[in-house]
Amino acid sequence: MTREIDSEDRIQRAVELFMQGYGCCQSVLCAFSDLYGLDEEMALRIAAGFGGGVGRMRMMCGTCSALVILAGLEKGQTRGEDREGKAACYQLVRELLETFRQRNGSIICAELLQRKTPQPPLGGEPKLDGGSQLNTLEPCMPDERNAEYYRVRPCARKVESAARVFAEYLSNRNNQNNRNNQNNQSNRNNQSNQNNQNNQNNQKQ
Repeated sequence: MTREIDSEDRIQRAVELFMQGYGCCQSVLCAFSDLYGLDEEMALRIAAGFGGGVGRMRMMCGTCSALVILAGLEKGQTRGEDREGKAACYQLVRELLETFRQRNGSIICAELLQRKTPQPPLGGEPKLDGGSQLNTLEPCMPDERNAEYYRVRPCARKVESAARVFAEYLSNRNNQNNRNNQNNQSNRNNQSNQNNQNNQNNQKQ
């Protein structure tokens, strides 16, 4: 997972997938899934329900959901009692989402699309689930992907932005790993030189 990646190719791959009709979460996740041993079909299935702001309810943008999934693949803990591992994963989630928010103004699908949450019909009530209002008024059927869709929707740009956020994270991580390896090698060389000097001094005595 520490190998250098072809960042621009992966970013372009994410945009291409979206332009082929895949969801925003699917597009971003699939651009990086091979780095974690996840085949494309499984990645598509995992990410399928996050489109349209989670089930087309216009909540968290699907590209951001992909960043959360990728953060789990990158740093997710695998032991229930590993509190430090959980914290490290949560920290990465926050960093990735905050970077996306700073660049795009929000992580919420409805806000990115500049839409208001649909109101219930006159006399109707919003559907409630567990005490939280869910936007289930918008139909599940996604909009047709045509030239007009791609012209007016900002989604392709958000896909590119999220893919770039994660590519930059990986690049920075790899650079830090390289610096750490160089420092470790330098320390080993210094220790070896010191040991050689001590041996020479001992022989002279």
